[in-house]
Amino acid sequence: MRDTEHASQLGQNPTRFDIYLRSARVAFGGADIFHDLDLTLRAGSFTCLLGPSGVGKSTLLRYLAGLVEGDVSGNITCSDDNPLDGRIAYMAQQDLLLPWRSVRENVELGAALRGERPDHEKSERLIAEVGLTDAAHLRPAELSGGMKQRAALARTLMEDRPVVLMDEPFSALDPVNRLRLQELAAKVLRGKTVLLVTHDPLEALRLGDHVYVLSGAPANLRDAVTPMGPSPRNITDPEILAQQAELLRQLGADMSEGAL
Repeated sequence: MRDTEHASQLGQNPTRFDIYLRSARVAFGGADIFHDLDLTLRAGSFTCLLGPSGVGKSTLLRYLAGLVEGDVSGNITCSDDNPLDGRIAYMAQQDLLLPWRSVRENVELGAALRGERPDHEKSERLIAEVGLTDAAHLRPAELSGGMKQRAALARTLMEDRPVVLMDEPFSALDPVNRLRLQELAAKVLRGKTVLLVTHDPLEALRLGDHVYVLSGAPANLRDAVTPMGPSPRNITDPEILAQQAELLRQLGADMSEGAL
């Protein structure tokens, strides 16, 4: 039974639920990456996660996706009392495109793996929106790094899941395409529950309803910064620039304390 059908039978909206992460712990080789970590992702909100390299941002994302191997404990629950498993679209740092499939076939991969008929009209629209119409027939070896990342983004958006976990989805893009695809993600993901990992405070403030800094060893979350107004926000807005300065101060303090 598909998740939407199951939720419909329960009389619940499958796309609107809070996610509660409580007492999360991940350790490798006896060393805690984080422990007793709590995080709430509000239904339909866009949450961004900043922090120095190696602090555990990607590990936290994989924890929520159920992909972490190691010493793991804690609880993940949803406000609709349904499991989170099966309701996530996950975009890793690597594009993970299958080398023997074209861009279009990679974008439609989820449907193919589930034995479903792909929605070709939807995939063509997303491919066009990420600027890859002329490359839709090409295989990954024929693409630049930025084109691969755009294809991976289209594949993630194609899944249309209520929860989206994204790890540095725009990092390989040039500045113009980066801003354009941020706008696309803000539009297509509006109403979904999103957690995005980024190293860019301005990107986080442009897109996020809540912005957290993960720091320390073991890592912990600092109080969220809450940008005003709908996303994508104007990156020249004085309030956004002031919040960027505060986030940079926090990140700089982490570096001076040896968090890297």
